[in-house]
Amino acid sequence: MSNSSSIRHFLLLALADTRQLQLLHFCLLLGISLAALLGNGLIISAVACGHHLHTPMFFFLLNLALSDLGSICTTVPKAMHNSLWDTRDISYEGCAAQVFFIMVFISAEYFLLTIMCYDRYVSICKPLHYGTLLGSRACAHMAAAAWASGFLTALMHTANTFSLPLCYPTLCHGNTLDQFFCEVPQILKLSCSLSYLRELGLLAVSVSLSCGCFVFIVFSYVQIFRAVLRIPSEQGRHKAFCTCLPHLAVVSLFVTTAFFAYLKPPSISSPSLDLALSVLYSVVPLVLNPLIYSLRNQELKAAVWTLMSGQFRKH
Repeated sequence: MSNSSSIRHFLLLALADTRQLQLLHFCLLLGISLAALLGNGLIISAVACGHHLHTPMFFFLLNLALSDLGSICTTVPKAMHNSLWDTRDISYEGCAAQVFFIMVFISAEYFLLTIMCYDRYVSICKPLHYGTLLGSRACAHMAAAAWASGFLTALMHTANTFSLPLCYPTLCHGNTLDQFFCEVPQILKLSCSLSYLRELGLLAVSVSLSCGCFVFIVFSYVQIFRAVLRIPSEQGRHKAFCTCLPHLAVVSLFVTTAFFAYLKPPSISSPSLDLALSVLYSVVPLVLNPLIYSLRNQELKAAVWTLMSGQFRKH
């Protein structure tokens, strides 16, 4: 990182120009943060305290809620700070830390969603082998693999990105990022050096891995829906759909927005579009995930209600 020593800070995208709009954005971001913290916190508490929820599906959901909390705590607080204090600065070290942690949590979330798809596939298509394929040790190993993969992915991208020449003579656009948080594609745009091709190669490997997970998810759901439609009872089909549709909705929202944000052609790129897409894949799912899962899952809804009722009675 010695080549980047002349860069002491970056300038993030200003969400608003007037003071009134800045305060409005602060209030909106605060509401989003509290909603995400409350929803994911309730899921974590309900699954941890409800012994009847100690199953593979809810174990992976707990990990998903943890990744959501990590993501929201990585990007939104700095945006809130900048809106409240009318600033755009983020330090070089803070930007590197933000890139690292957002990639850890986003990557882990995608791998966890893939594992949750496998859980649904085994549950519906191979129910007799469910206990064998998804025992407690296997679930722990899969969750650990998802987090380790996210950590390694983030480490490689962060080290590679911030080893690029980002000193002022080699910068095309100064130190201004067209995003409300530090993101690898936005940092790559700053450098005029051909060294960024190395990072693009690493991005291509990550995209290939992501596409492999996506193909697995699509194949699994094809098999799941074929199996569900063969269930003779309407009640059985309804129960199967209730466990699959929330996961499918979360995957669809996350994958489509993230893929489009990173793979869209440069010709249609613009700061407003990049901002909208980043909000859709890095903020909106973190708020909607708890709502989607709790509304469609009666066990989780009952556990959350029991937890909240118990807290109210204590006070």
